[in-house]
Amino acid sequence: MASRFVDRAVIQVAAGNGGNGCASVHREKFKPLGGPDGGNGGDGGDVLLVVDQNVHTLLDFHFRPHANAGSGKQGQGSHRAGAAGETLELKVPAGTVVLSESGEVLADLTGLGTTFVAAQGGRGGLGNASLASRARKAPGFALLGDPGEARSLVLELRSVADVGLVGFPSAGKSSLISVLSAAKPKIADYPFTTLVPNLGVVTAGDTVFTMADVPGLIPGASEGKGLGLDFLRHIERCAVLVHVVDCATFEPGRDPVSDVDALEAELARYTPGLGGELGKRPRVVVLNKIDVPDAADLAELVRPEFEKRGLPVFEISTATRAGLRELTYALGAIVEKFWAEQPAPEAERIVLRPQAVDDAGFSVEADPEEPGGFIVRGGRPERWIRQTDFGNDEAVGYLADRLNRLGVEEELARMGAEAGCPVTIGGVTFDWQPSTPGVVQHLSGRGTDIRLEDHSRVGAAQRKEARRIRRDGVPDELDED
Repeated sequence: MASRFVDRAVIQVAAGNGGNGCASVHREKFKPLGGPDGGNGGDGGDVLLVVDQNVHTLLDFHFRPHANAGSGKQGQGSHRAGAAGETLELKVPAGTVVLSESGEVLADLTGLGTTFVAAQGGRGGLGNASLASRARKAPGFALLGDPGEARSLVLELRSVADVGLVGFPSAGKSSLISVLSAAKPKIADYPFTTLVPNLGVVTAGDTVFTMADVPGLIPGASEGKGLGLDFLRHIERCAVLVHVVDCATFEPGRDPVSDVDALEAELARYTPGLGGELGKRPRVVVLNKIDVPDAADLAELVRPEFEKRGLPVFEISTATRAGLRELTYALGAIVEKFWAEQPAPEAERIVLRPQAVDDAGFSVEADPEEPGGFIVRGGRPERWIRQTDFGNDEAVGYLADRLNRLGVEEELARMGAEAGCPVTIGGVTFDWQPSTPGVVQHLSGRGTDIRLEDHSRVGAAQRKEARRIRRDGVPDELDED
């Protein structure tokens, strides 16, 4: 039967889009000039990752990797705002690490209730009632909703345990955790019996700690051989590592000392993604299966070598339970001491980063693909482009006013832009026509802008006639004779 434990998943999250604003005019009997009353669009819902104590695996994301939040509703007349999109909460187990596609750690979700915004919902567009001002009393347009954020994330589950059992396959790790806790792992005498981590709770007097039995380790695991990183990922958070050594193995070329040396070599090559070094974690050596006479003799022989290295050594048998009580209390004391030496967690501090006085919020650079063209980059200009209905002339004029107030036109002029040159903002390219300095209000009909009705630009027929005159030298009205 296939394992139901999944500790890595790639998900596609998409937040909800913001609803469009409404362009409406109040209509009531005997009130011909009711004024604008279009409501705002609702904000799109966020996608959240929330730590839940009842979730222990990433299995749900394996079968349902796509998650979409609700979109905001469109605004309506009579100042009725659109409903906000429903926020989507995805439950994840404690110990989940969120990474970007490039491998950058975005969040480490450990505490119960810890929340991470995986995708931000889009803003709702303003209705024409919110856009009305002294200069623009009856806007004939509204702003479009902003699209929600969409991205791909990698989720990795890294077990949260105080004690991590490390060792070669069939060293007795699963048997040890089964007799020390209520965990019931699958146990058999063949390699890689443990294919998924097993967590157990161990009690030593007044001390209670968790123990993790993870898949067996073989040489080359740090490079991905065997179960490789699937093993090493689950020991990054452990306070103490326990080397479980099989003293009754019949494999040639293996002995307790060489087994521990091989394990330490793999741990030294592995670099935890969350920071810290596994080489500085406390170590304990457990010589297992001393109920076998030859194994007991071997344990007595190698014990001085480990003690010379400063490693605590315990001789145990999971079959007869010999030495387990001493091991349990020793591990409890080491765990307590380790966490007592760790710095106390600091309360989360709010860091305010005010905008610099010389930060315009945008930048202008030459377009490398369009001779004489320019590209404007910045959060606000690009958002304004997404919110503009380019089928409405008045909305386009409002965009031009906003860009002018932000200083985009002034910066374009400083960079040497000329009238008619192509300017790209947020993937939209248009011919730049500088507006009159200091002039914002342009009286025109609803939904139109007189600046966009300038027909002084020479049309195709006029250019064709001009070429004919240059070629023949005679206008049409004089060519009739």
